[in-house]
Amino acid sequence: MTKDNASRIEPTETLDTSGMLCPLPVYKAGLALKGLKQGDVLRIICTDPGSLADIPAFAHQRGDVLLKVDDQGTTQTFLIEKGSGS
Repeated sequence: MTKDNASRIEPTETLDTSGMLCPLPVYKAGLALKGLKQGDVLRIICTDPGSLADIPAFAHQRGDVLLKVDDQGTTQTFLIEKGSGS
């Protein structure tokens, strides 16, 4: 998927974990993804800089697809497509 295509994706659900520190963003993302169907897209908004390492590793470990990472310095946004293994 190219960056242009990722920017046009409309997420199925948005999870705002602003103000939460590790491990809460990953934990909350796991709960949110549990309620989605394969192919659905979750947008996660974080303010914990550790999420730049944690969320991609979490998605990979679960078998989900990390579609986009947007680091704005104080805020990080991720798009994750729920995979078949999760």
